[in-house]
Amino acid sequence: MSETQATSVSDPALDVPNAHRVVQVTRHDLPLHCPMPTMRLWDSHPKVYLPIEETGRERCPYCGTLYVLEEN
Repeated sequence: MSETQATSVSDPALDVPNAHRVVQVTRHDLPLHCPMPTMRLWDSHPKVYLPIEETGRERCPYCGTLYVLEEN
């Protein structure tokens, strides 16, 4: 597969992180990192861990995705 083909293939089952996205997470998702396992990685950014436990909200410094911790 050529590089052009590889970059044009998309999987609709995977999410794309971005600044307009709000992602609800639970304690089961901790430790929280972006991108998450359900997000596309090939065109994303390096994995960064986000300290959401204290504030309940954290924004990814790379893509701007806002994560909100659900308290259940």
